[in-house]
Amino acid sequence: MCGVEADSCRQSNLKGFTVILDTILGWFSKDMGIDLGTCNTLVCVRNEGIVLNEPSVVAVRRGTNQVLNNGEAVGLVAKEMLGKTPGSITAIRPLKDGVISDFEITEAMLSYFIRKVHGRGGLFRPRVVIAVPSGITAVERRAVIDSAERAGARKVFLVDEPMAAGIGAGLPITEPTASMIVDIGGGTTEVAIMSLADISTCESIRIGGDNFDEALINHLKRTYNLLIGEPRAELVKIQIGSAAPLEQEMTMEIAGRDTISGLPRKIVITSEEIREAFKEPIAGIIETVMRTLERAEPELAADLIDNGVTICGGGSLLRGMDRVLSNATGLKVVHAEDPLTCVARGTSVYLENLEIWKDTLDQGWS
Repeated sequence: MCGVEADSCRQSNLKGFTVILDTILGWFSKDMGIDLGTCNTLVCVRNEGIVLNEPSVVAVRRGTNQVLNNGEAVGLVAKEMLGKTPGSITAIRPLKDGVISDFEITEAMLSYFIRKVHGRGGLFRPRVVIAVPSGITAVERRAVIDSAERAGARKVFLVDEPMAAGIGAGLPITEPTASMIVDIGGGTTEVAIMSLADISTCESIRIGGDNFDEALINHLKRTYNLLIGEPRAELVKIQIGSAAPLEQEMTMEIAGRDTISGLPRKIVITSEEIREAFKEPIAGIIETVMRTLERAEPELAADLIDNGVTICGGGSLLRGMDRVLSNATGLKVVHAEDPLTCVARGTSVYLENLEIWKDTLDQGWS
């Protein structure tokens, strides 16, 4: 018995020493929160706010994982190459539907972002809080932790995106009342009802802004025999896309390649046509929201009559998305302030309260 007690005492002392050491190291490192998105990665630093916002794109030499420009062809530089690279270069988006699809390229991308932000600002490797979709598997969570550790993080914490988004949107998620968030990102849509600092009901669906782009590309190919790339589809979506009828419908010229003649061609498309093309992904998002509401506890559902629904993420900026969701649910739907940065700002709050909340987060040690 004495030996068991001695071992237990040693383990307790070791744990206490590790916690103290980690806290001291934290004083000298530039800890950061990362919104690791399918389309964009945002990085915030404790007490500094968001310091980086770049596309989740990496340019590599074709057939290898060698990042161009000595590992610097990441983010904005790489996005400009999408769809325009010669045969020897490939521009890759290493995250698909909110999860890692290419482990090594994600590691290279994270390494670049961490180096760019950390620079000479800290003597030791940083602790990192990363927001991940709530619906990903344990294996996918482990992949994120491993990638971040190999990219230069001293310690990694994972937080569910709906929680980070709710905190970043300023919702009263710690109070005994329902807060509902709909975060429409590039690869996933996260829908959650939160209360008392935890998620009560949550649903994650792999539909997001990328699916709107894909729907538009397929519509143009099917209707006009016109082939366009993802960057152009995204531009059209931003400029004249909508989820609900507009007071004044819009038109836009789109240039691409004719699939029959193979020659360049341009057409004029209307916002009504785009709205029709977007019907399927919008229906998927509405269905997810309705399913989440149906599973809510009665008292929390009642709270939502007064509290309403908050939407954030890039997809929430699609014209009329709030109206479509409000009509479907009968609830008040409002945009979060600065919807593109809600998740990143939420990770920043976690960073500031890391010692208090770290036991509630998934963790990785290096």
